[in-house]
Amino acid sequence: MKIVDMFKIKKPVIAFEIFPPKPDVPVETIYDHLEQFTALGPDYISVTYGAGGSQKGRTLEIASKIKNQFHTESMAHFTCVGHSVEEIDKMLNSMHESGLENVLALRGDPPVGQPDFDFRKNAYCNASELVKHIRKVNNFCIAAAAYAEGHVDCRRLSEDLVHLKEKVDAGVDFLITQLFFDNRIFYDFIEKARAAGIDCPVTAGVMPIFKADQIKSITAKSGCSLPAKLVLMMDKYQNDPEDMRRAGIEYASIQIRNLIEEGVDGVHLYTMNRPKSTAEIMQNIKQ
Repeated sequence: MKIVDMFKIKKPVIAFEIFPPKPDVPVETIYDHLEQFTALGPDYISVTYGAGGSQKGRTLEIASKIKNQFHTESMAHFTCVGHSVEEIDKMLNSMHESGLENVLALRGDPPVGQPDFDFRKNAYCNASELVKHIRKVNNFCIAAAAYAEGHVDCRRLSEDLVHLKEKVDAGVDFLITQLFFDNRIFYDFIEKARAAGIDCPVTAGVMPIFKADQIKSITAKSGCSLPAKLVLMMDKYQNDPEDMRRAGIEYASIQIRNLIEEGVDGVHLYTMNRPKSTAEIMQNIKQ
């Protein structure tokens, strides 16, 4: 089923994001998690794509298994970094042959060890160009990324919204935001996006905090801000992993409950491959 059609049936659409095991770890290690994740009843599960396309084979394998063996809709992430047009078409055809109908089109991060990678060397140098290409083949439902606080490489949110509108006009069916920790930022972004003529569904990306150093690293790269109360929470529990996990679950649960109350189109939960913690969040938001 195409995810864009889910938004016509229900609100919010609940999604989990998982990532493939590292290349030196057997892919089978994720399979037990898949059973646990699908048992929680998400509307779909998205599977990430490694930097520079390093996990592309595993992404397809896992996304296919989610749909065909566990009978839960899936979405494969797909980037244009380091790929020729022929390689892009080959991967898209493989997705189609595996029964996948949904793809998240991304520019992607630089290949590992190449922080100064020149994206202009790609066949397509940004997500808008990739979206245009995907729109021409196999009738995929196409998602794309949005940045509630603006892309880290863009100096102004207003400029970023112009690029986002171009991406939507290229053929995007719905958007998924980067993580944020203050819902007011998301609501302000939605207001500005709608005013800019972006009228497709927008799913809110929520990342639970399990490790303080991990979140600080992620936010430093993404440009996402940390509210003062969140910094205090991380400082308080940073030396107690279990208390940090519980506090992170509670914070994410409060975020999601508020988003649902405010009528958000969807929630995209960055699970960090933690089925137990994901189950606790799902239980909390049902209360």
